[in-house]
Amino acid sequence: MKVFKFGGASVKDAKSIINVAKILKSEGYSAVFLVISAMGKMTNAFEEVVQSYLSNSKDLAIKLADIKNYHDAILYDLFEKSHPIFNEINLMFLEISQFFIQNKNSNYDYVYDQIVCYGELFSTKIISSYLNKTGISNSWYDARQLIKTNTDFRNAVVDWDGTCQNIQQLNTTNNLCISQGFIGGTSNSISTTLGREGSDYSAAIFAYCLNAESLTIWKDVPGVLNADPRYFKKTELLNQISYREILEMAFYGASVIHPKTIKPLENKNIPLHVRSFVNPKESGTIITKGITISPSTSCYTIKNKQILLSIATKDFSFMIEHNISHIFQLFTEYKIKVNLIQNSAISFSVCIEDPYTQFKHLYKKLSEHYILTFNLDVSLLSIRHFTTKNIKAIQSKHKVLLTQQTSKTIQFIVN
Repeated sequence: MKVFKFGGASVKDAKSIINVAKILKSEGYSAVFLVISAMGKMTNAFEEVVQSYLSNSKDLAIKLADIKNYHDAILYDLFEKSHPIFNEINLMFLEISQFFIQNKNSNYDYVYDQIVCYGELFSTKIISSYLNKTGISNSWYDARQLIKTNTDFRNAVVDWDGTCQNIQQLNTTNNLCISQGFIGGTSNSISTTLGREGSDYSAAIFAYCLNAESLTIWKDVPGVLNADPRYFKKTELLNQISYREILEMAFYGASVIHPKTIKPLENKNIPLHVRSFVNPKESGTIITKGITISPSTSCYTIKNKQILLSIATKDFSFMIEHNISHIFQLFTEYKIKVNLIQNSAISFSVCIEDPYTQFKHLYKKLSEHYILTFNLDVSLLSIRHFTTKNIKAIQSKHKVLLTQQTSKTIQFIVN
């Protein structure tokens, strides 16, 4: 069994979906489990729908119509008008409308998971139907019935025993199976999501439960690069890299692999391949246990939209264990993600992310007990296997607010 994952960029339009079919025919699709994301930027579009619904905005109908028109355009390019897929998609849009009418829960995270999941449901239904039409027979499965989670909406925790039991009952022998990334469901069949950009993680869950031979993530880059080409002019393809190294890079901000993806694969020593759907003949990058990074080079990662927060006691007493414990309890309460920590005798500095827009509430609470200073919209730049030349280059190009260094990694908070 092999697991293939295709992200939003690889299925953004009819041409891209046709390319997926070509890749499957070239690679072989017997005993393949296909995990697919929402098309293009549809997750963003559905997030706007959720926001409009909860704010009672008049543009809700317009935003829903835009999403429907986007998918209809793809359907008209791929199918004749009489194809049953049109009715299937229309019925799912009706489900969304009925939810908005019947829902009594105003919790953002709950509503988010009930609505945003349709991006993946639409894409997989359309692609499954297209593959069947072109002679690639497949079985479609609802990931909400397979990947079982708790009720931590927008960041659900997987019930591994229940999930593996469900997945292992599927008929995957010499069959192409299709399901969704990013989404799961509770024991009561309430939709959940696994965290933004969580489709890679979903693919790793399926690979783990199926004892897969390998997982391949198809992307619009040649493989794992030593730096994000959106921010760095010169990049280099890594032919191979270890689980540990890629996990470090993901933790520091490499967007090529979701951080949660690696552990399930490492537990069963399942190789991860990152390959290009643009040039599928190229071998890309292999990630597995115990191999050295090749070629040997410095690796750069960057996290933008960070906040540098410095915290000091009001009476200039030492910043000790109970202070730090109290601060981290508040970070947890307000769902703040901490990416770097540095403390001195009377102050404590952290580089944080605010994914749920809770920083102003956190600030108000912390200011009751501490003296606070902060810098908004900073970047956290990390270099693995750094050199003196790397350091000087960063220092010459950026205003460095904070530096932290270990034997293999140096990090800069920069404006």
